[in-house]
Amino acid sequence: MSDDSSEPRRIRPSPSNPVRLDGVDRALLRQLERDARTPNNSLAAGAGIAPSTCLGRIRALREHGVIRGYHADVDPAATGHPLQAMISVRLQSDARDRLAEFVTRVSRRPEVRDVYFLAGDDDYMIRVATADTVALRDLVGTLNAWAEVAGTRTSLIFEHHRAPDTY
Repeated sequence: MSDDSSEPRRIRPSPSNPVRLDGVDRALLRQLERDARTPNNSLAAGAGIAPSTCLGRIRALREHGVIRGYHADVDPAATGHPLQAMISVRLQSDARDRLAEFVTRVSRRPEVRDVYFLAGDDDYMIRVATADTVALRDLVGTLNAWAEVAGTRTSLIFEHHRAPDTY
């Protein structure tokens, strides 16, 4: 079995394993959320720490699962998918033991951007982007045809506004 030491071991934060963030960590996270491509020297300067300290802080935040990844914020309309929607999905009661299978299956759909597991009446909220209403209707029809799906509810997204920094 190979050990890839280039990838840090991830520790998932949880109520029993909380990650304690100080002001420096929060400043780094704010900067990275605004622009994940910010160079280390700029991150360090913005947080008031040395670049070597910054590298160590970022590495620790990754290893502890606080930073889960770095992503590009792509405008779906620019890629030919201007119609965005949220689809609430309720699963059949006998499908509860196959939640991971459902997530894997739905995540493979090219229209799917995000999948959220919920508490409440619905089991999942899925953010999708499609070319038009016909494609959205086809996707919803496909989801409703899956045996494990009890029903869906679709809401169109008119605009998306990112929440302000909260750290």
